[in-house]
Amino acid sequence: MTDKLPEFVLSRTFSAPRNTVFKAWTDADQMKQWWGPKGFPVSTATMDLKPGGSYHYALRSAEGFEMWGKFLYREVAAPERLVFISTFSNKAGEVTRHPMVPTWPLHTLSTVTFAEEGTGHTKVTLRGVPENADALELATFVTGLEGMRMAWTATLDQLDAFLAAQTKG
Repeated sequence: MTDKLPEFVLSRTFSAPRNTVFKAWTDADQMKQWWGPKGFPVSTATMDLKPGGSYHYALRSAEGFEMWGKFLYREVAAPERLVFISTFSNKAGEVTRHPMVPTWPLHTLSTVTFAEEGTGHTKVTLRGVPENADALELATFVTGLEGMRMAWTATLDQLDAFLAAQTKG
């Protein structure tokens, strides 16, 4: 493996103003309405949106399976960028291993940028790189890139539908 860390990158343009899209990412009540994989709605969420703060959430399947996650914010630059460490967690907010892929990196450095694309459109670009990962975790991350792309695409589909509903009113 080279010295360059594997990176996940995905961009999508939304038909909504940048401030609206940024707020959808930074308001816990709004995130509850679109965040996560389809069929796993957010059941609980708390947000302290500031460097050193966190977004702690639970996703729940129809069968009652609960999966917790956490963002540890490093940078909040409204409305241009969010930088955070993404982790799996338990109900108490302690970092845990991925519930189904135990060799997944414990920490992913995530950067989300929000760029104006013409009038009333916003391009969101997601970047993720494993942080402090060992060789096995890096290999697992690389193997999981296509799955991440599919999961993020589905999540962004939900964001698109949420934003469309917001901008109709």
